Amino acid sequence: MQKLTFVALAALTLAACEDPAKNKAKAVTGEAKTESVSPSAVGEAKDYKFDQTTSKVGWVGSKVTGKHEGGFGSFRGTVHVVDGNPEKSSVQVDIDMPSITSDQEKLTGHLKSADFFDVEKFPKATFASTSVKGNTITGNLTLHGVQKQIAFPATVKINADDVSVDSEFAINRKDFGVNYPGKQDDLIRDDVVIKLTIRAKKPTS
Repeated sequence: MQKLTFVALAALTLAACEDPAKNKAKAVTGEAKTESVSPSAVGEAKDYKFDQTTSKVGWVGSKVTGKHEGGFGSFRGTVHVVDGNPEKSSVQVDIDMPSITSDQEKLTGHLKSADFFDVEKFPKATFASTSVKGNTITGNLTLHGVQKQIAFPATVKINADDVSVDSEFAINRKDFGVNYPGKQDDLIRDDVVIKLTIRAKKPTS
């Protein structure tokens, strides 16, 4: 019985230590760029505003001994829809970094500190897409005072009354200068999973 209990505890410990970013698509990060809009992208345009009651920007981070989940309570954005075509359209997002949340109150406070996102110095994070091609969105992300171009997988659906953008991918926090290592015997992993569930509504007028 003792041996069986030990095996069960060991299995649970190993499961808790698994990297949640291990099997996720990795965002491709590079120098920030701008891309000009081609003449074919000019057409009938409408701005769909994020519905924050049904939209979510979440994250999952991990360390050697386990993981934590959280999100952001305050953000806003626009999907600029051109001719009902995702590849002609674009998305812009503003996130209020002090609104970061986690599954532990103490951790939430630490994430706001200079060890991590230093929200007093860098209160905003922004993303502006430069292209949507197939199932890939590319754009410039400004986070922690660092701007980089990232490309990540996403599913974009444009309907008559709303737009949905869904994505789940991993990003390396150190690309944006978030370098806090964690405790020596419980190091924080570099990759953080980002979960996007965006619902934007058609303008009423």
